[in-house]
Amino acid sequence: MKRFEGRVAIVTGAGCVGPGWGNGRAMAVRLADEGAKVLAVDRDPEKLAETLERAGMAQVSIVACECDVTRSSSVASMVAKALEHFGRIDILINNVGGSAPGGPIEMSEDVWDSQVDINLKSVFLTCKHVLPTMKAQGSGAIVNVASTSGLRWTGSAQVAYAATKAGVIHLSRVVAVQHAPDGIRVNTVVPGQLHTPMVEARLAGQRTGGDVEGLLAQRVKRIPLGFMGDGRDTAGAALFLASDEARFITGTELVVDGGMTARCD
Repeated sequence: MKRFEGRVAIVTGAGCVGPGWGNGRAMAVRLADEGAKVLAVDRDPEKLAETLERAGMAQVSIVACECDVTRSSSVASMVAKALEHFGRIDILINNVGGSAPGGPIEMSEDVWDSQVDINLKSVFLTCKHVLPTMKAQGSGAIVNVASTSGLRWTGSAQVAYAATKAGVIHLSRVVAVQHAPDGIRVNTVVPGQLHTPMVEARLAGQRTGGDVEGLLAQRVKRIPLGFMGDGRDTAGAALFLASDEARFITGTELVVDGGMTARCD
């Protein structure tokens, strides 16, 4: 199915912290598989190279772009590269993010500031630099990736991550209403506790002293469906929201969590 034939998409965080299919990598490759021209963005060129390798035949539709999405000048250069290569921007997927443990007592101000930059400022900056192009075109779809941590307590104190992901959700709503008259839709995918390479690369060390199996068991217990999704599930939701199938959907959230946030406990 070529839902995105003739469309141009930017996907940030299109690398991956470990082998396998993280959210950004899955979204970039799926978009290319379905006909889009994709600017795959990450700050790590080696991770981008792996994304292109895993894309197989679809890699001919993907251009890699190294970018620090917490810096306005870097984002401006990235957008200029997309326009130079493709001439337009139809889809923006903001996937950059990461968590840090701790509440207000334990967390340093530097970590707080870094979390705000990575998780929230990055979304602000990409929207700031992409929206003028979409507005001039009279069309566009933006999909921001938040987290169920922005909706409720999900098992560990990560105050900055929770606050910034809640901020992503409401930023999306505000931008959606402001730019609806311009033909631009803005929605949010809200993944729950997925099994992506982030679990092995980072989260197990933060939460269970490196015990990956112990962390996986903890996370599965919270999910009514009884299994964890992965980057492919996030990609499926994001591509739906970016497609014409969602033409009447804006300013809302699609939760991808196996029913976790619907539980009362």
